[in-house]
Amino acid sequence: MQGTLDLLILRTLVFGPSHGHAIAKHVRTLSDDVLHLETGSLYPALHRLEAQGLVDAEWTTSDKGKRAKYYRITKTGRQRLASEQSRWERLSAAMARVLGPAGKRSADT
Repeated sequence: MQGTLDLLILRTLVFGPSHGHAIAKHVRTLSDDVLHLETGSLYPALHRLEAQGLVDAEWTTSDKGKRAKYYRITKTGRQRLASEQSRWERLSAAMARVLGPAGKRSADT
């Protein structure tokens, strides 16, 4: 669903600054290996979020001694996250109602 990738990235950055590989790993781990953020989608999304002022980025040295670009959520990003998370929760609750047992009974009648 459109906007889901941004939501996942912003939510991950609430826990602190992170580089792209760590963001992807965090999402994969928390989703029990169901969600995979591919490089071809992740980095364009990070650049878009940076251009929109939702994340800031800074080049620094990683724990492994390599140069990496670390992203952090901005105040505006936190506001967007709250809004999008609320929208997602309403949408997922509506989907659960439609797909759940009550939705099935309604379709059978």
